[in-house]
Amino acid sequence: MPTVITSSVEVYQKNLGVIARVIERDDLRTHIPGIHLEGPFLSVVDGARGAHNRDWIKKPDITLFDDFYEWSARNIKLLTIAAELKGAAELCRHATELGITVSLGHQMAAKTDIERLVKAGARSLTHFGNGLPMYIHRHENPIWAGLANDQLTAMIISDGHHINPSVLKTIIRAKGINKIGITSDASPISGMPPGKYHTLGNNALLEKSGRLYNPDSGYLVGSSFMLIDCVNFMISLDFLTSSEIYEMSFHNPLRLIDMDPDEILKRFQPHGNEFR
Repeated sequence: MPTVITSSVEVYQKNLGVIARVIERDDLRTHIPGIHLEGPFLSVVDGARGAHNRDWIKKPDITLFDDFYEWSARNIKLLTIAAELKGAAELCRHATELGITVSLGHQMAAKTDIERLVKAGARSLTHFGNGLPMYIHRHENPIWAGLANDQLTAMIISDGHHINPSVLKTIIRAKGINKIGITSDASPISGMPPGKYHTLGNNALLEKSGRLYNPDSGYLVGSSFMLIDCVNFMISLDFLTSSEIYEMSFHNPLRLIDMDPDEILKRFQPHGNEFR
């Protein structure tokens, strides 16, 4: 899903409209399931907000969200918000009633915040293990609270830079294959050669290893990996079967936004050829 991150209201209005028109194109309609709105209802804390511009972060606002929804021609399928914010539960219930999957991320949420949002309809954790300050309380933090909540699917960026292999393995073993979704968090720099860039309002350095980060803050600026690269990295770790990785990268993300993987396969394979 194309993702619109925290921006000015004018940029939301423009870009959501552009994506909505693209979705209606005959050659792309079946390729784009919807839009991920990642922000602006996130934590302002450094680290937790990641590459999101602090000046454009806002408190949960149902009226503003409804504007976003209409500008997108009602194509928003996934909304990421911070669970601890005042009004987050109300916005979560509102979005859920519209059929939108609500995910929790870029937050400093406590266990009680996460539980409150789950009761309001939240179903997943965005970029789990990331979107946090470098140093957090060793026990009372969003990682342990999210890991312990059996109702939430953890979306993980398996590029080898956002989460190291030992943490990836721990998250997958704790959550179980059915509660994991592999995502790329591909930035505008994905596919570009190593070098210095300016993206998402950040100075960014792309190393040969694929690590993309702001050299001033040390925080990552999205990922340089496409989804297939993230899948291949998971394969290289050699602790999961190909069917398990397939489940986490194809089936689970579609089910999370209430799409039937079998129907998607039929759409692209009318002759029943094996999916590869």
